[in-house]
Amino acid sequence: MYRHLEHRLVDRIRDFLRRAYALDLPRIVIEQPPRVELGDYALPLAFDLAKKLRKPPRKIAEEIVAGIGPIEGFEKLELAGAGYINARVQRDQFAAALAVGEAPHATLPSGKILVEHSSINPNKAAHVGHLRNAVLGDTFVRLLRLAGREVDVQNYIDNTGVQVADVIVGFLNLEKKSRAEIEVLASQPRFDYYCWDLYARASQWYAEDKQNLQVRHHVLQDIEEGGNETAAIADLISIAVLRRHLETMDRLDIEYDFLPRESEILHLHFWDAAFAKLKEAGVLTFESEGKNKGCWVMRRDGASREETSDEILTKIGTQDLDRISEDDQKVIVRSNGTVGYVGKDIAYHMWKFGLLGRDFGYRKFYRYPNGHDCWISTTVGALDHPHFGDVAEIYNVIDARQSEAQNIVIEALRALGHNEQADHYTHFSYEMVALTPRCAAELGYQLSEEDKARPYIEVSGRKGFGVKADDLIDSLITSAKKEVNARHPQLSDSERAGIATQIAIGALRYFMLKFTKSSVIAFDLREALSFEGETGPYAQYTVVRATNIFRKGGFDPDNFSRDVAGYVSPGDLLNFLTGEANNDFWELWLASSKTSYIIDQCIATTEPAHLAKHVFQLAQLFNTFYHRYPILTEIDEKRKMFLLATIAIVRRELIRSLAVMGITAPPVM
Repeated sequence: MYRHLEHRLVDRIRDFLRRAYALDLPRIVIEQPPRVELGDYALPLAFDLAKKLRKPPRKIAEEIVAGIGPIEGFEKLELAGAGYINARVQRDQFAAALAVGEAPHATLPSGKILVEHSSINPNKAAHVGHLRNAVLGDTFVRLLRLAGREVDVQNYIDNTGVQVADVIVGFLNLEKKSRAEIEVLASQPRFDYYCWDLYARASQWYAEDKQNLQVRHHVLQDIEEGGNETAAIADLISIAVLRRHLETMDRLDIEYDFLPRESEILHLHFWDAAFAKLKEAGVLTFESEGKNKGCWVMRRDGASREETSDEILTKIGTQDLDRISEDDQKVIVRSNGTVGYVGKDIAYHMWKFGLLGRDFGYRKFYRYPNGHDCWISTTVGALDHPHFGDVAEIYNVIDARQSEAQNIVIEALRALGHNEQADHYTHFSYEMVALTPRCAAELGYQLSEEDKARPYIEVSGRKGFGVKADDLIDSLITSAKKEVNARHPQLSDSERAGIATQIAIGALRYFMLKFTKSSVIAFDLREALSFEGETGPYAQYTVVRATNIFRKGGFDPDNFSRDVAGYVSPGDLLNFLTGEANNDFWELWLASSKTSYIIDQCIATTEPAHLAKHVFQLAQLFNTFYHRYPILTEIDEKRKMFLLATIAIVRRELIRSLAVMGITAPPVM
C-alpha cells in the first residue's frame, strides 16, 4: 500500500510540473520522514528545482502545495522548513486497504529471469562461504517470484576444473586407489568430508615439490578430453559430491531447477561454437610472440587487431600502449590448447541468452521432498524436459573476487554486438564470510594468541581450515535444542528437534542476510542464535508472541489475519488511527504497509539486507507496542478488536517477509 500511494504521489507531482513549469523530470525523489508526526512521505523536490526555476526552494514548495489540488488517498500536503513538502495520507482509508491486503505490484517487465547461485566446486564439502552465496541467491529468487517474475534457478557445476583435478590427484597419486575403490568411498554418507581432507593434502603435496603440479596438468587435460579412465573418475567424484551439496542446501530449503555442467560445455562443443564466433568478430586474437605466445587472448578496452597504431594511440595515449598489448588482454585459450575458465563462461552465457545455437541434453537428477525435480546436463538426454536458457535477464551470485572475470564475459558479449544482453547481465556480488575467533574456538579450532586478537579468522579450503556447512548447521541445531529442551520439556523429542531446526535455520539465514553484500561477515554462533537484537530468533519469537495472543483470546490467528476487515470497522480505524494521540498505532500500521515497497527496493538494488532491516524494525515496533498496551484485558471491546487487528497486520507482514528470507516461525520458542 505504501508503494502504491507513493507511485500515485509521484505521478501527480510530475503532472503538475509539466503543467506549471513545462518540466519533465525523469526521477522524483521521495523520502521517508524520520517520525510519523512529520508526515508519511517527504519531498525535497523544491531544492532540486531552485536552480532551474531561479526561485527560492520554499517559494517553489508553496506553489506546488497550493496548486497541485487534492490527491486520492492523501489528506494533505504541507510545507516544512526551507522547502520540504510533507505528504500525509488518509489514515483510515490507508488502513482499510491494508486490512484487506496489499495493492498489486507495479507493471513488471516481461521475460524469464535466470538466477545462478551456489556454483560450488564439486570436489569437497560445502563450507560457510558457500552458505552466504546460496542464501543470498535463494532469497533473491523468492523476492523475484513474489514480485510475479518467472525465474529459473541454476547451479553451475565446474566438474572439469583444477579443484576436481586436485582431488583426483589425491586419490590416484597420494592414496593409490583404483576407480573401484573410489566408487566404494563415494557411496558413503559423507564422501564430501573425505574429499575435503584429501584436497588439502593434495595442495600440501604441490607445495612440497612444484614438479608435482605437472601431474595436475595431465589430469586436467584428460578430464577436458573425456572418454578415458581419469575423466570417468572425475565424473564419479563430482556426481557424488554434488549430491551431497544438494542434500546440504535442501536442509535450508534451497532448491535448483537445472545443474549445467562444464563437461557438457566442452563435449557438446559449446566452446567450439563460441570460439568460432569470437574469432570471426575479432574479439580473440592469436599471440605469436611475447609472454602469451601461442595463446588466444581477448584484448580489453576496445583495442583489437584491426585497429591501427594511430587509432589506438588516439584512444589511450602512448604511455599506455604496452599496457593494452600485454596487461589488458585476457588469455582465453592457453598455449597447450586447454580453455580457461573465462572462455567456458563466455560460451555458457551465450547459451543463457540463446545466442549460441546449441543446447544441452537433460536428465532428471534429484527430486526434492515436495516433488520438484532438479535436472542436470548430459550429452544425450530426455526428449521431454523443461526449457532452460534463452532468458531475458541474468543475475549471477558470485563473490566479489570474481568481478574481473564477470566483466570480461560482459565485454565479450558487447564485442560480439550483444549490447542488450550485456545490459541485462548483473553480477550479484558479495564479500567473503569469516569466523569470529570465539566461533572458531567453539567449533574446535586451535587458535594462537595472535588469532584470538583478530576481528575475524579467514577460512581456506586448500589449507583445510574452514567450517563445513553441515557442521555449522548441526552446531546451530544442537545449541538451539538445548534452549528448547530447557523451555519446553513437556514436548516430545521429535517436536523439540523440529523447533530447534526451525530456529537454527532462521538464525543462519537471517545472519547471512542482515549484512549488506559489500560487508565481510564474521560469523558467530552465539550472536546468530540470540533471542535479542537483530537476529532470526528475535523475529521468530515476535511472530510466536503475536500468535499466542490470539490463542489466549480464543481466536484463530490465521483466520483473523485473512479477514482483518471483518473484525474492525472503518469507523473504528478512523477513531483509533487519526490524531497525534494515536501516532504509536499509526506507526505500526504504516511500517507494516511497507513490505511490498521494501521488496521492490531489494530487487532494484539487489540488496536483500533491506528486507532483514524491515523485519527487525517491525519486530521492534511490535514488541514496544506489546509491552505498552494491555490487549486481552482491554475493557473497551472496540478498542480490543482494533488492538488485535493491529497485531494481525504486523504478524501477517512478518510471516510474509520472513518467508521471502526462507524463514518459518515455530509453534513455540
